[in-house]
Amino acid sequence: MESLRQAVRAYTRRHANRRGMALTPVPGLRMMCLEAPTGDLHTVYKPLVCLVLQGAKRLIVGKEERVLSAGQSAMVSADMPVIGRVVQASHSEPYLAIAVELDMAILRELTAHLGSPRPQRPSEMPTLFAVDTEAALLDCAARLMQLLDRPEAAPLLSPGIMRELHYWLLSGPHSTVLRTLADPDSHAGRLAAAIAILRAEYRSRVPVERLAAQAGMSLTSFHKHFKHMTTLTPGQYHKRLRLVEARRLMLDEGFSASNAAFEVGYESVSQFTREYGRLFQAPPKRDALSARKPAKVADPSTSAAVGIGSPA
Repeated sequence: MESLRQAVRAYTRRHANRRGMALTPVPGLRMMCLEAPTGDLHTVYKPLVCLVLQGAKRLIVGKEERVLSAGQSAMVSADMPVIGRVVQASHSEPYLAIAVELDMAILRELTAHLGSPRPQRPSEMPTLFAVDTEAALLDCAARLMQLLDRPEAAPLLSPGIMRELHYWLLSGPHSTVLRTLADPDSHAGRLAAAIAILRAEYRSRVPVERLAAQAGMSLTSFHKHFKHMTTLTPGQYHKRLRLVEARRLMLDEGFSASNAAFEVGYESVSQFTREYGRLFQAPPKRDALSARKPAKVADPSTSAAVGIGSPA
């Protein structure tokens, strides 16, 4: 694992943004390096697995909470609003993590070969859980990292490594939940189709009737299962997507609060300011100025957010 930690630290040193997040040319692969504890990081995760290599991070998903430390991995099994806080990090031993987004097409293909167990009911399906990271996952992560120095090889080799990584996930303790998620007829699979519309069209008003129809549910059933899985109503989820993206625009692209509000679909800056303050506990301008402080000297009481689906 030491060589993997060194690779992550070297890559993030060159490519990370001010909050320690580094995207990569390999689809679905990103990483994080932070040299100090942070405040709450708000985002909306896509289904993913996060491998913590050093330090520790607390994740809150709905009513579930876990503290992940080095050698552990967490899986978020649905498109969920997540609050994360790095709780152990220093200059000499920064928080280091790799995140890999799950590919539903790969999961479905592999599940068809492996066979599907009895689908879990929504009340049985956890949305966040942590286990000790298996050696096979670390090996896949290390080989993905090696491709970053060989850009000509990445398009040819990364699909095979990603496929292998998904196989090991399906063969491990995550198996039943992942197979349920991959089942297009399960509640999770049907809700995923509706959530995909919200994520793609969050700037616009999306009628809940359209979402329910996409999920193949009645309005009553859709509201019930959506809130059970995400802990939010469809309207609250839509609002969270807008606010998280607006904050990313202010922090990463220098948007003013009003420009960010209009960019994500708000028609009223005053409404945006009220709703932003409720979520992030500060007005947009003050919050953005505070959060732009370098991550290595971050005040633990200061909140910081990443964009939609950009965690580690």
